[in-house]
Amino acid sequence: MEIRPIKADDNSAIAKIIREVFIELEVPKTGSTYEDPELDQMFETYSVPRAAYFVISCDGEVCGGGGIAPLKEGSATVCELQKMYFAPKARAKGFGRMLIKKCLDFAKAQEFQQCYIETMPKMLAAQKLYKKTGFSYINGPMGNTGHCSCQVWMLKDL
Repeated sequence: MEIRPIKADDNSAIAKIIREVFIELEVPKTGSTYEDPELDQMFETYSVPRAAYFVISCDGEVCGGGGIAPLKEGSATVCELQKMYFAPKARAKGFGRMLIKKCLDFAKAQEFQQCYIETMPKMLAAQKLYKKTGFSYINGPMGNTGHCSCQVWMLKDL
């Protein structure tokens, strides 16, 4: 297993994983990451200042990923943990915790002071991981992500 920055040729693999997780968990596709125009262009999307996307490679194959970017229409001191999804074979192995650490280390290096995340009520395993890594629930959304189906909001001081 290796965690590395996304490459252009990883775009289709990570987009496929993300879409498959939505189908597997039977969560809304409308008003969520599933509809994001950048889903098929993750390398290009995260090739901007203060943003990064990392993939987890299992035996040379992309098996998950997650990224950090400034919170859209939010404070310049707040970033968002974004598009963190794993193929079934990469779950419950500690990769999520390692990936969050990598993302938050990047966020701190970019001088963000807080990290925001939003998820869906059905994504209980993800919420459990976020709580274990220091995120706390907040009462409403921050910024303007466009993800109206994500009705669970969390925040962590960095």
